Amino acid sequence: MINVPTAAHELSKTLAAQADPDFAVRMQRYFPHEIRALGVGNAAVAQIATDYFRDRRDTPAATRLLLAEELLARAEYHEEVLLGFAVLHKVARTGLGEELPDRCRHWLETYVSNWAQCDDMCLKLLYPFFLGHLELLPRTRSWIESASPWARRAANVAVVKFVRRKVGRTVFELPLSHVLDNCVRLMHDDDTYVQKGSGWLLKVTAEVHPDEVAEFLRTWHTEMPRDTFRYAVEKMDPRLRRSLMALGQG
Repeated sequence: MINVPTAAHELSKTLAAQADPDFAVRMQRYFPHEIRALGVGNAAVAQIATDYFRDRRDTPAATRLLLAEELLARAEYHEEVLLGFAVLHKVARTGLGEELPDRCRHWLETYVSNWAQCDDMCLKLLYPFFLGHLELLPRTRSWIESASPWARRAANVAVVKFVRRKVGRTVFELPLSHVLDNCVRLMHDDDTYVQKGSGWLLKVTAEVHPDEVAEFLRTWHTEMPRDTFRYAVEKMDPRLRRSLMALGQG
C-alpha cells in the first residue's frame, strides 16, 4: 500500500525534474491569460503516471483516487493538475464508481483553471469512464448550471465522443435532444470557451445528424454566438455550409 502524501510528493518531484522553462514560455500562446506552467508536455505527464504505477499495479483504484485528490489539492502548476487526472486513467473504465461524475464536477469548479485542463479531464478520464458507465452520461447535464465556465464547457466536451460510438458489440448514440437542449441552455453564456464547446458538440453531431443540426442553426442563428455557429458548420457539406453561412453568421 502506497503512502498517499509521499507518493504525491514523489510524483510532483519527478514532474518538476522535467521542467523546460523555454517550452513553458511557448505554451502561453495557447492561452488568453498567463498560466503557471513547468513546461512539460501532456504525453510526458501521462508517462510519469504510467511509470510510477508500473511496479505498483496492485494499487487499489480507491487509493489512486485519494492520490489524485492529493495532487490536485497541492497543485501549483498547470501540469500538476494534468498529473492528478493521469493517475486515474488506467482505472477509469472499470475501477471507479458512480460517484466520479460528481467528483469531477467538484474538481472542475475547484482546481481546473483553463480549457486544456478541462478537456484533458473530459477526454482522458471521463471518456474511458463513461465507456463503462453509459447510463451515467445524463449526469453531466446538471453541469450547465455551474458557476464555473469549465464545468459548463465540460457538459458538452465530456459527451462529444458519444454522439455515435461503438461500445463493445453495439452502437451507442447520444440522444439528439441531449445535444440540442444543452446548446439551447448555453446559448447566451458569455464565456468564449463554453461557446466553443457548444460549437464542437454541434460540429460532431452534424456528421451524424446533418439535417437536424442545420435546422437547429437556421432556427437559432440570430441568437447564437458567432464562435458557436462557425464551429458547428466547420465540417458540413460545402453546399450546406455555404447556405448556412449566408444567414449572416459567416
